[in-house]
Amino acid sequence: MLSLKMIQNAKEVLTGIATETPLFQSKFINPDADVYIKCENMQVTGSFKLRGAYYKTANLTEEEAMHGVVACSAGNHAQGVALAAKKKGIQAVICMPAGAPLAKVEATKSYGAEVVLVPGVYDDAAAKAAELKNEKGYTFLHPFNDDYVMAGQGTIGLEILEHLEDVEVVLVPIGGGGLISGVACAIKELKPECKVYGVQAEGAPSMFNSLRDGKIETLAEVNTVADGIAVKQPGDKTFEMCQKYVDGIVTVSEEEIASAILMLLEKHKMVAEGAGAVSVAAAMYNKADIQGKKTVCIISGGNVDINILDRIIDKGLQVNGRLTKFSVTMMDKPGQLTQMLQIIAEAGANIFNVNHDRMVRNIAVGKCIVDVTVETRNKNHCEELIEKLVSNGYDVK
Repeated sequence: MLSLKMIQNAKEVLTGIATETPLFQSKFINPDADVYIKCENMQVTGSFKLRGAYYKTANLTEEEAMHGVVACSAGNHAQGVALAAKKKGIQAVICMPAGAPLAKVEATKSYGAEVVLVPGVYDDAAAKAAELKNEKGYTFLHPFNDDYVMAGQGTIGLEILEHLEDVEVVLVPIGGGGLISGVACAIKELKPECKVYGVQAEGAPSMFNSLRDGKIETLAEVNTVADGIAVKQPGDKTFEMCQKYVDGIVTVSEEEIASAILMLLEKHKMVAEGAGAVSVAAAMYNKADIQGKKTVCIISGGNVDINILDRIIDKGLQVNGRLTKFSVTMMDKPGQLTQMLQIIAEAGANIFNVNHDRMVRNIAVGKCIVDVTVETRNKNHCEELIEKLVSNGYDVK
C-alpha cells in the first residue's frame, strides 16, 4: 500500500532519471494570494508521468521485465513508460486513444515503444491494453491505479516541501488520481495542516462525482480540451487515497482552462497543456480558498497539441474580452458598412475580420448581416464598443 516510505524510496530511485523541476513565484495568477508554480511541464518527456512509470519499472521482477510491458494512455503516461522501458531495456507496447494529440503519439514512438491506436477515449485504450496483456503475457503498467506509480508521482510533493516549507495550499490536476494520491500522501504525512485540493475539468469530473457521492462512479462520456485528464472512472486505490488525504475537489470550465493557458503563455512564456493548466485556472478563478495563502499550482504537463493551440488561444482571448465577435443587422446600401467600421476605429478596437452577407435566410430584403471580429483591450473596452454601436442605431447581437 502507498506510504511515505515508498515515496521517499522513489525519490532515491529517480535521482538522475527525473528532473527536479523548478518552483517559482507568480505575480500574475491571483493578486490576493502568494502563488507558486511547480513546473512539471519542464520534466523529461514534458510531464510528471516519467516519475511513476520509471519507479514502477524499477520494481518489476526479472520475469515481468522479460515479458515486456503494456500500458494505456492519452499521451503523457505513454511517453513516461516508453522512456522508462527504454532505459531498462524492456519491450513496451502502448495503447493510445485514436484521438490523442499527434505530438504525443509521435513522441511515444520516438522513445522506441510500439503504439496501438484505439478508437475512443482512455478507457477504450485501457480495455485494449488488458486484452493484449492476456494474449501476450505482458505486464500491465497502470497509469494511476498502482502503488508504485502513485509513489513516483508523490516525489513532487517532497520537492514542494523541500523548497517551500511554509506552503499552505497545493492545487493538483486530477484525471484518474495517481498524481494527487502521491502528492497528497507525501504532503499530509509531513505537513498535515497544508490543504491539498484536486482540480478537474467540468467535462470530465469522475473523481469529483465519486467523492461527492461516496462511491466510485463512471461517466457516460468525457469532453474537455484537457485530454490528459479525460478519464471516465477513477481507480479504487486512488479513490481510497483521495478519501483519506484530499481536502476537496473543484472543477474548472473550458473557458477558464483556455484563459489559464493564455496567461501562462503571455506572462510566463510557458507552454502548458489543458490538463496541466487546470490548477492555475482554479487559482485564477478562486475555486478554492487561497486568499492570503502560500499556494502551489502543479503544472502537470506541457505536451499541448500544436494543431489546436491557436483555437485555445482564441478562446482564452474571448474569455478575457480581448477578442470580440458580434453580428450587426443593417441596411444594405452604400456607406453603411464604412460608417460602422469608422465607429469601431474611433473606439480604438482593431478589426480582425469582417464578413458581409446579404444572402441570409429570414432577413428582410434590403438588409444584410455583417459578422465582425475585433481585438479589444479587455471586457470593459468590449462593452464600450458595443454600447457605442447600439447608441448609433445599430442592431448588435
